[in-house]
Amino acid sequence: MFKIVSRFSGPSVGHIGESCSLIGSAKFHVANGALCQKSAVKSPATDLPEMPPCDFKPVEYKDLSKERMMEIRRQNCHPMTMKVTYYKKPVFIHQGHMQWLWDVDGKRYLDLFAGVATVSVGHCHPKVTAAAEKQLRRLWHTTNIYVYPTLHEYCEKLASFFPDPLKVVYLTNSGSEANDLAMLMARLHTGNYDIITFRGSYHGGSPQTMGLTSNAAYKYPVANGLGCTNTMCPDVFRGPWGGSHCRDSPVQTIRECGCAQGHCMANEHYIGQLKETLVTSVPSRIAAFFGEPIQGVGGAVQYPKNYLKEAYRLVRERGGICIADEVQTGFGRTGSHYWGFQGHDVIPDMVTMAKGIANGFPMGAVVTTPEIAASFGKGVHFNTFGGNPVACAIASSVLDTIKEDGAQQISHDVGTYLLTELAKFRDKYEIIGDVRGKGLQIGVEMVKDKASRDPLSPEAMSEIFEDVKDMGVLIGKGGLYGQTFRIKPPMCITREDADFFLAVFDKSVHNYMSRR
Repeated sequence: MFKIVSRFSGPSVGHIGESCSLIGSAKFHVANGALCQKSAVKSPATDLPEMPPCDFKPVEYKDLSKERMMEIRRQNCHPMTMKVTYYKKPVFIHQGHMQWLWDVDGKRYLDLFAGVATVSVGHCHPKVTAAAEKQLRRLWHTTNIYVYPTLHEYCEKLASFFPDPLKVVYLTNSGSEANDLAMLMARLHTGNYDIITFRGSYHGGSPQTMGLTSNAAYKYPVANGLGCTNTMCPDVFRGPWGGSHCRDSPVQTIRECGCAQGHCMANEHYIGQLKETLVTSVPSRIAAFFGEPIQGVGGAVQYPKNYLKEAYRLVRERGGICIADEVQTGFGRTGSHYWGFQGHDVIPDMVTMAKGIANGFPMGAVVTTPEIAASFGKGVHFNTFGGNPVACAIASSVLDTIKEDGAQQISHDVGTYLLTELAKFRDKYEIIGDVRGKGLQIGVEMVKDKASRDPLSPEAMSEIFEDVKDMGVLIGKGGLYGQTFRIKPPMCITREDADFFLAVFDKSVHNYMSRR
């Protein structure tokens, strides 16, 4: 399936019924990326899986030294910048092209995190770059108090990707801002105040959306999100109920399932928990229910197949509207559908989006119905940069590029391949508890052991994480305990790229198990 050179011989520690050995000779890459040929009998510790070729040549880096950048980062950047520095040995990024990134030393990385699921069609994609350059030469900025073509062309194009009655667009600058605005619109329209979200959700970091977000790492000890209530996340792997047929994914959990055909008991139990929330924690009339079709920061968590359909019905019975947060799942990333909510066979009353909307250019949007939009007219809401001409030109080009490049199909094909191959690693390693997702929205949940499902320790996660990076692949982390590796690459990766990552990940987990 893929080329890999292991530094080990004999039984592979921690494998379940697997062993590996070194025979003959094999290709390996040394740290600077040069390709060498050497006997594999006594391979040096620098052996790496073979990285796919790339004919793009980055420009030579001649700017600030790494030491000077870190000095500025410590002294002049907010301390939070240091806190979110992902690696013990930071990656100093210099240039990007499609699925590849280069650091200041010229080392190439396969980017499987896409700036947190944001670079949808590829770094510096030529078509998108050309659209940005063209608009920059014409008009950088004006506001929507004036009428200009790029705003209106884009709004019409974006609306065409939604079913009726979701046809009204309001443009923002980020996902947090879009969700903040959605909260306001829901409350104005319904005349109600309380909003329900899932535990483990992430919907933004503004004072209002912090209430929607249900993850202690993103909370501050200040008043925030008044009127927001969290309900149990229907997580069929980590939650109290789940089986082997629950979710809409090429890979199911390894939990036993005694459900009759077409009857999901786990779904019934989780819906029961939502009903409990409705009768104990909120008034009889509510404003909204927020749900990511697949949890992003929460670790690619998926729900039972019919959960959202039943949840939407319960929410609407209580006067609330249903809001799909598509910040990470939208624009074809799930492969089977353009929007994540379509995979649940529901139509929400409002959809929020950002990240991949403009391939990394700061932008977000709220799409809703004419009726809900009309309720917003009770006051004046003005956004200086929302609908910026450059943002609209880029976002319009992204919609075209997704179609022209077949990005949604790539997400489906390469994503399904990755999921099914990663599931083999779950069967191979005791510390891989779950593999899940759709398309290129993938989570690999790490555990101490499969019996307990206790999260793998942060220290162990960091060891594997650093090893993957050192071998040339960038991935993310998520989950309530930081126990899930997140794989959300630009939607231009190839099967060959997937094989390279699989080799790297296999080797990294093997390395950790051997040390353990």
